[in-house]
Formats: sequence, structure tokens, C-alpha cells
Amino acid sequence: MEKQNIFNKIYILNHSPINAYFSKNSSDFVVREVPLYEWSGDGEHLIVEIQKKDLTTYDALHLLSEVSGVKMRDFGYAGLKDKEGMTTQFISMPRKFEKTLENFSHEKMKVLSLNCHNNKLRIGHLKGNNFFIKLKKVNPIEAQKLSNALTTLDKIGFANYFGYQRFGKFGDNANEGRAILSGEKKIKNPKISKLMISAYQSDLFNSWLSKRVEISKFCSEFSQKEIADIYKFDKDVIKNLKNQTQFYKLFEGEVLGHYPFGKCFICEDLQNELERFAKRDITSMGLIFGGKTIQAKGLAKHLEDEIFYETTKFMDKLNGTRRFAWSYLDTLEYKYNEDMAQFSLSFYLPKGSYATVILEEILHRDIFDDCL
Repeated sequence: MEKQNIFNKIYILNHSPINAYFSKNSSDFVVREVPLYEWSGDGEHLIVEIQKKDLTTYDALHLLSEVSGVKMRDFGYAGLKDKEGMTTQFISMPRKFEKTLENFSHEKMKVLSLNCHNNKLRIGHLKGNNFFIKLKKVNPIEAQKLSNALTTLDKIGFANYFGYQRFGKFGDNANEGRAILSGEKKIKNPKISKLMISAYQSDLFNSWLSKRVEISKFCSEFSQKEIADIYKFDKDVIKNLKNQTQFYKLFEGEVLGHYPFGKCFICEDLQNELERFAKRDITSMGLIFGGKTIQAKGLAKHLEDEIFYETTKFMDKLNGTRRFAWSYLDTLEYKYNEDMAQFSLSFYLPKGSYATVILEEILHRDIFDDCL
């Protein structure tokens, strides 16, 4: 089955595609989960730190269930980790089963540490993830382009797109989700149905964000007249956008949120919010459509409506939310080994952000084109 195109992603940077080989294996792609809080050291829940490769989180839970006798519903986890690569994450289970893990051994999974806590882990109970990535077959010219791209992203931030993992092997999950919501298709398994619908929500978010990135780029590169011809914006709006010095342009009336944690609010004093945006105190919040979601106003609302116009008939079926549209790298480090033609990089991302999105931005192409 041919892979479908999800949406027309607009890149932030302007360089040509970079030639580098990436393989999502346990040596070249490493993810380490960062917990949201410290474990209390006491309580009825055992916190198990596991390291796995070539296993999904569900695969890991099934292995632990077989060894310990813990039922799948009694496990807790903060987030799902990919099958590919080496990933470290925390799992919670009833403490009374602790002794069943004393002699645990598996070729694809290790138990790194045990702790205790008062509460069961829930989805979202993580601060973020640390990533290590190794790129191969990199010549010195491409290495310099990688260095320049990463330096720029570290300075200005990045568009927080959902990664390819959200949309399935063939990229068709979003279409399936829309069909489920519209009643054209029914799936008995509620978890699968929810996954497909989430992909549809994510696809629309990506389309909206791509439009916002496009507007931001055009406002930096085109004249006021050209922008007026393309978007039909009021001249005062265009002047305001062009006067903004940062890459990602903000609109009065859009939904903003405190970064990296905090409540959402409407942008009413644009000049004041631009100062806070520059300090990374706040950021733009894109829409994950559904009911009971804070709504944008004015032109910002109009821009959302252009993308989400067909979702009004689904609002009573879903609870919506907001997601960071613009986010930032942290603790970025990188180095180039010319003798081995390898470029390695490491960085931290807040929860919900995808390292593969960063890779696609710096490489400017599908990251698996050369791995098939």
C-alpha cells in the first residue's frame, strides 16, 4: 500500500535538503523519559524504570504481565514510546508484585531501577524526553549545514508539528478518523477508534500550523503589497506583522499559553505579549478541535476557521484542547566526527514534541527516504 501524503508541511529554514543517513535503531536513536516529579519513596505503587529496544510500550507491558502476573489494566505509564530505537521509560504497577521482578531477564528489555510512589502513573505524567540521535555518511559540507540549522533552531524555536508516528504506517489514520466521526465507518475497538480520531485532529492541527509558518515566512520575505494580494489582510495587520522581528508572527486575538506549563488566554495586548514571547514565557497555542475549548478571536479565529471549517458538526462528540504551536529545544549539543562521517546530536523536548519533527526540519526531507 502506497504511503499517503498527510499535509503540506512548510519548513522554517530555507536551506536545501541535507544528505545524511538515519536509521532508527538502538544505537542511533535513544530516548530517555524525564518524569514530571520525584518519586516519594513510599506508597502502594512500584515505579519500574525499564530500558527496551524493538518493543512498543504495550509489548513491554505484556512481558512484565507474563512475568509478574499483574493485569494489564493495573499498569500505569506516562507516555507511549516507539518500538524502534533504545527507549527508557517509567512504568507503575502494584507494589505487592515487586518480588516477581527480582530475576527478570529479557534480551530486549532491562529493569534499570525500582522505586515507590503514592500514585499510579497516568498519561501525561512526564516532563519531557531527552534524545540522542546519530546521523551517518555525513561529509564536512553537510555537517556545517547541520550545525547552522541546529544553531538557528536553538535560537528561534521550532514549529511543533505532530510527527509521522501519529498517522500510521501508510499515513491513512487521519482519513479513517474522519470517516468514523462522520458515521461512514465503524470500528468496534474503542481504543483503535480513539487513535484514528486523534490522528484526524492532529492532521488538522498540522495543516493550521503549516499555514501559520507560511504566513510568518511570507511576512519576512515579501512586500506589504504582495502579502495583501495573497492573504487579503488589512494593511494595519500587515504592517504589524512585518514589524515583528521574531520568525513566528503573533496575531491579536489568538490563543496563547504560558510556557512550558500554564493556562491558556486570549492575546489582547499584542505588544506586551510579544515581549513575553521573546523571553519564552508564553507561546502560541494551536487548536485540537472539540467542544469546551477556548476560542480565538478576530483574524486569528478566521485563520482557524479556514482549516477547521468542517469540524463544527463533530464538536459535541469530542473534548477539545490546545497544544503548543511553537516550542523550543533545550540542552542542545552536537558534534561531528569527520573520520567516521558521523554527526551526533542530543537535546531535550517537552512532552508531546517529536524528535523526528526536528530531524525533518534540519534535513528538509522525509527522514526515512534513505532507509527503506
